[in-house]
Amino acid sequence: MKFFIISDNVDAQMGMRIAGIEGAAAYDKQQALGALEKAVEDEEIAVVLMTEKLVKLCHERVYDIKLNCRRPLIVEVPDRGSKSGAIDAISRYVEEALGIKL
Repeated sequence: MKFFIISDNVDAQMGMRIAGIEGAAAYDKQQALGALEKAVEDEEIAVVLMTEKLVKLCHERVYDIKLNCRRPLIVEVPDRGSKSGAIDAISRYVEEALGIKL
């Protein structure tokens, strides 16, 4: 089982790569859909992490996958500028797990 991240922030994508999670940076709908299709086609990828912004850009395909496909599980993660408290929780997890303060 592998994880894959699709992020609109190259720093986040590289940070996840350091943690052993491959992924792609996407800055528009076409790039996001291309990266998502790559992840869906790879039988080893079980979980796709996508930023809120990119999920909103290609929500039709994301929800189609969530409703009609057994894998991958698509998990929406907050963007860097997100107002949700999840950012603090993720930062805390990274700091505890890797010893890297974001």
